[in-house]
Amino acid sequence: MKRNEFDAIVVGSGISGGWAAKEFCEKGLKTLVLERGRDVQHLKDYPTMTSHPWEMPHRNQIPLQDKKANPVVNRCYAYKEDTEHFFVKDTEHPYVQDKPFDWVRGYQVGGKSLIWARQTQRWSKYDFEGPARDGFAVDWPIRYEDIEPWYNYVEKFVGISGSYEGLDTLPDGEFLKAWEMNCVEKEIRDRVNAHYQDRKFIIGRCAHLTEPKEEHLAQGRGQCMARNQCYRGCPFGAYFSSNSSTLPWAAQTGNLTIRPDSVVHSVIWDEEKGKATGVRVIDRITQEAMEYFAPVIFINASALNTNLILLNSQSRRFPAGLGNDHGVLGKYIAFHNYRGTLGGVFEGFEDKQQFGRRPTAVMMPNFRNVKQQEMDFLRGYMTFYSAGREGWGGKLDVPFGAEFKEANSKQGPWHVFMMMQGETIPKESNQVSLDADLKDEWGIPLLRVNVDYDQNDEKVLKDFFEQGEEMLTIGGAKNIYKSDSKQAPGLDIHEMGGVRMGKDPLTSLLNAFNQMHLAPNVFVTDGACMTSTGTQNPSITYMALTARAVDYAVRELKKGNIK
Repeated sequence: MKRNEFDAIVVGSGISGGWAAKEFCEKGLKTLVLERGRDVQHLKDYPTMTSHPWEMPHRNQIPLQDKKANPVVNRCYAYKEDTEHFFVKDTEHPYVQDKPFDWVRGYQVGGKSLIWARQTQRWSKYDFEGPARDGFAVDWPIRYEDIEPWYNYVEKFVGISGSYEGLDTLPDGEFLKAWEMNCVEKEIRDRVNAHYQDRKFIIGRCAHLTEPKEEHLAQGRGQCMARNQCYRGCPFGAYFSSNSSTLPWAAQTGNLTIRPDSVVHSVIWDEEKGKATGVRVIDRITQEAMEYFAPVIFINASALNTNLILLNSQSRRFPAGLGNDHGVLGKYIAFHNYRGTLGGVFEGFEDKQQFGRRPTAVMMPNFRNVKQQEMDFLRGYMTFYSAGREGWGGKLDVPFGAEFKEANSKQGPWHVFMMMQGETIPKESNQVSLDADLKDEWGIPLLRVNVDYDQNDEKVLKDFFEQGEEMLTIGGAKNIYKSDSKQAPGLDIHEMGGVRMGKDPLTSLLNAFNQMHLAPNVFVTDGACMTSTGTQNPSITYMALTARAVDYAVRELKKGNIK
């Protein structure tokens, strides 16, 4: 039994789990990190990080047989031959779709921190105030002022490139040198920014080391080379991941134990002690069952798997799942609406060439319903755009040799691409639950997902099409087209909720420090904890919430309030 006792247990090794491990280990706690997938170590286990397409069996394409066998993961933008080893195939961990939902997962040490898009924007005060002001979900138990110092803290360690803009809708942070827009992007930005009083295009903020600081070099990380092959694993450690940053940092303390191939079955509730004491684990390969114990437990398995673990944590005290006295667990799932895109051509600047692989786009913070409700829909959307020259000359009807080279030496016309990232409203009907009959190969019930769009999402999409076309026209684009991908929820890979924070134990599972109301030594700081989604990419908020929650948990342990 003693070999299975730790000071803290962290379930999951992705972005939030890695941060929990780092913080616990730095504070002197012997910490166990349980990861259901295989071990992946920085550099050692990035097999394609320097490969050329012609060195891969299918030239970096996915074979048709794989596409047919795994339709969900094949819809992910990052899933290719050079990255497939970091993704869960559809057949490897099935789930039940009551409504179409594309659940994209990465089961390995580091989780999806190896394959995320690395975009990092803080929430503003308006995001935390939104649910209470507009009357949806429940009131957040925290405000921007509560999390601001923790944004500062994690951003310094992670390394965020960005520009200082002074926007109250998208607060500035601890930034490294920003990436630069190209000439057409600058032209569109200048025209649009000059036209609107409430809108501003700025360069995207992302977790890339443009100019590494001492704290980044101490992690063994180096400058971003703009290869834009990040999903393979970065040989420079230039983008932030658990593998290149938080987990090695935790390991150097001597306090970290990582156990891969550990499928967490449930949280153990001790009926006599009236508390959670540990977790049950099934070895992924041998299917051996085992138990691990600690006075504090962080569940960071990624939003839907965290819901699954807690729903499956059933006892006499909690027959419907840990902390679920009031039936809230698994409900109010939300996501980001990515369905809308626009494009067009931009005439001019033919004397300029496009080059480089900048890892971020141009973005505009939400401008709808920010300071008051003013539209016929709730909340709003962020906007992203980029510009580039299409292809090359493409003239194949000329002889090979100097004439062919000359005819094909110039790039095609400039093209502009724009997309939306819309906030969706958490609803009770959008929920996950355990299947009553179907189980996975480890004997755990399959997750049923019942999540869909609603009329509010359609109105947001319509507004984006109208405003996006207007902005591109003002920016100088022509021949503008619109496209509704009609993609299922989930493909945004920003699923949130189900174990939401709130002030009232009757309507929420977690308090202001991500601590379960009814199981005070259990914390949730991944996407499952989110009360609402905002319009921003969420990962930097998960990191800040995690660091803040660990700080609180350790203080409570020292006071004896958590035992």
